Amino acid sequence: MADYGHDLLLGSFVTPTNKDPQRPVRLAVASEHAGLDLVTFQDHPYQPGFHDTWTLIAYAAARTERITLAGNVLNLPLRPAATLARSVASLDLLTGGRVALGLGAGAFWDAIEAMGGTRLTPGQAVTALDEAIDVIRGVWDTDTPGVLRAGGEHHRVDGAKRGPSPAHPVDVWLGAYKPRMLALTGAKADGWLPSLAYMSSHEDLAAANARIDDAAHEAGRDPRQVRRLLNISGTVTDGADDGFLQGPVQQWVEQLAGLTLEQGFSGYVLMGDDERTLQVLGQEIGPELRDLVARERGTGSAR
Repeated sequence: MADYGHDLLLGSFVTPTNKDPQRPVRLAVASEHAGLDLVTFQDHPYQPGFHDTWTLIAYAAARTERITLAGNVLNLPLRPAATLARSVASLDLLTGGRVALGLGAGAFWDAIEAMGGTRLTPGQAVTALDEAIDVIRGVWDTDTPGVLRAGGEHHRVDGAKRGPSPAHPVDVWLGAYKPRMLALTGAKADGWLPSLAYMSSHEDLAAANARIDDAAHEAGRDPRQVRRLLNISGTVTDGADDGFLQGPVQQWVEQLAGLTLEQGFSGYVLMGDDERTLQVLGQEIGPELRDLVARERGTGSAR
């Protein structure tokens, strides 16, 4: 399947630097003013030059009114799953349903271990993430009677009370690259959120999408249940094409439309912390991109 038919989402990928404590918050507010749909934040709890990302997300949520907020992606090895589930649900309730949950299995294990986390092998980290998803969704599930027993060796609850339930069905997006992570994405996640910089070619994107689709089918799911989002970077210029996402607005529109119609991506999250480029993405690229995709889909204007 080339195009999964999802509506387009545009967002920002903010570095949670604390040197100028309010700068990440200003970028979140600027993202909303630019008309973007999402503002996301890196999460490196072992980095003293960064804010604690969850604290930052909550603060930014109070300074914004419309935009959805998420970690990109939250460091699961240093965030207990059951506690994270309640944090996410609480903020979703407080914001009226403006939270998404981006999760990663973990990296930088020396730093994680130095902060008191448990070093895991790659296989163990995927298993831990799988368990965590079950715990998180179980905490949110207040329709099922009785206490919650879920998880396994790494993330587990045994008789925990359920709740609170979020204000809306919170999407779980996974930052995934390797086969087992991609399979988990297809089997259990609501979205795939890789960074284009870590994918060497469009062929790699297609192969990863196929693995997600296969895993979704094996789990009895429609692959369209998994939204495909992509962290991107680039420079908007007045000159000619100088590479992928290195050129004028129209080039960005055509290249992102290609990723949507040919590779199935429907969310584009811009890295770089540049307020002007965020404004161009939201106010110039976004409307033209939505119109082009709508025309190609045969649905008319998307605005």
